[in-house]
Amino acid sequence: MATATKTAEKYIEAVGRRKTAIARARITPSAKTSVVINGKDINKYFDTDALRTVALEAFLKVALGTQFDVTVVVSGGGIAGQATAVRHAISRALIDYDKNLRGTLKKEGFLKRDPRAKERKKPGLVKARKRKQWSKR
Repeated sequence: MATATKTAEKYIEAVGRRKTAIARARITPSAKTSVVINGKDINKYFDTDALRTVALEAFLKVALGTQFDVTVVVSGGGIAGQATAVRHAISRALIDYDKNLRGTLKKEGFLKRDPRAKERKKPGLVKARKRKQWSKR
């Protein structure tokens, strides 16, 4: 009885965040590029070219686009926040792959977690800062 041995693929995993979106990206060196997000092709997951460009911007800046299989699991937030979280995760994984890329990615701002998020509603107010109109008389 022969057992099939599966070759262990070496991958690099990193986490990226934006607002409430969290992305876990795995990049595997490969001859052909494929990007899969939550089990779907990137073209199906991100409908617009702008979102696809944002998600893959790290590869475009360091010119390593045709060398990796990318698998991403992303949850939370909206579609734009998810695209930025994917970019953040891919950038972090690329740094683990090659330390020399850090300067380029840092200069572009892809390594900084964008901390902006919706401010919470305060009691007595309509929204976070909006109040009811005040009248003197």
